[in-house]
Amino acid sequence: MNKVAFSSNLHAYETEREIHRILVMHFVEGLKQSQIASQMNLSTARVNRLIKQGREKGMVEISIKSQFQSLLDVEEQLKRASSVQMAMVTPTLSDNPEVVLQTVGEAAASLLLENIKDGDIICITGGKGVSAVVEALNPSRKYDIEVVPATGCVQGEHYTDVNHVATKMAEKLGGTAYQIHAPLFAESIEQKEMLESIGSVESIMELARKASIAVVGVGSILMGDSSYYDLHPMAKDDQKEIVNSGAVGELLAHLLDKKGNVCSYKLNSRLVAISPQALAKVPLTIAVASGVHKTNSICAVLRGDHINALVVDETTANSVIAAL
Repeated sequence: MNKVAFSSNLHAYETEREIHRILVMHFVEGLKQSQIASQMNLSTARVNRLIKQGREKGMVEISIKSQFQSLLDVEEQLKRASSVQMAMVTPTLSDNPEVVLQTVGEAAASLLLENIKDGDIICITGGKGVSAVVEALNPSRKYDIEVVPATGCVQGEHYTDVNHVATKMAEKLGGTAYQIHAPLFAESIEQKEMLESIGSVESIMELARKASIAVVGVGSILMGDSSYYDLHPMAKDDQKEIVNSGAVGELLAHLLDKKGNVCSYKLNSRLVAISPQALAKVPLTIAVASGVHKTNSICAVLRGDHINALVVDETTANSVIAAL
C-alpha cells in the first residue's frame, strides 16, 4: 500500500471513529449537539454534519420497546384485515366484561377527544358501549359542538335511551344536545313513514346524516347477552325468523348478515334511524365493542365498510382477525 492510500484509509478510519464517538454521546449519553461540540472542540455545524453522515452510513438504528407493542401489532393487523383507517386495541385486563368494557370506553373517549373540534356535529346511538364512552369523557375544555341521536328512542334502561346518552355526552363536552321524540321501532311501515315525515324527527335524522363524527355500538344477537332484545322485547320471540334472515349482528338497530348487508327482517323495515349506508358517509365513525361474543357482529360491520375506526379489547380483536 502506498503512502497516499495509507493516509486516505487512516483518515477514513479516524473520521468514522469520530462519528461513532459523537453518535454514542448524542444517542446513548443524551448530550445535545452543542455540548458535544464543546467537549470535542468542534463546531456545532460539524457535529450536526457528522451525525447526518452516521445516519447515511447506517450506523444508527433506533429501536423503541414498549409494553404496548403487542397491542400496536394487533392494531396494524386489524387495519390490514379490514378497511378501517384507525384501530385502537386495549388490553383485556379482566374476565369481568364490565371491566373490559370500561377500558374500551376510556380508549374510545380518548380517541374522540383527540379528533373533536368546535363546530362538530356528533351523532350517537344508545347502548352500553356508547354509555361507557360518555362515562369516561373528561375533556380539558368545553367544546362548541352538537350531539344528536342517530336512532329513535327506547325508554327503560338508561343506556337504551339515546336521548339520555346524548344529553350526558353534551353535558360532558359543554355542547348542545338534541332529542328525538319518536320510538326506535314503529308499529308498522306506514307509521314509520309518518313519524319520519314529522318536522322535528326529520330534522334530527337530517342533522345526524350531516354529522362529522359518529360514535356507535356494535351489537350481538346471541340470546342472553344481547342488548338488542332490550330494544324490542318482541324480537325474543322471533329467533327462528332472525336466524333464517341470516343475521349475525346489529348496527344502529339494523340486523346485518355476515357480509354487512341489512337483513330482510320485519323489524328492520320499521326502524326510525339513519341507515348503515348513511353512517358510512360520516367522516369519522367510531365503533365501540368488547367481548368475543361480538366477533361475528364486528366482522359483519367491517365487511360492510360501515365504519372507519374501531375500538376493541385485545382478546376480541384477535378473535376478529382470525375470523376475517
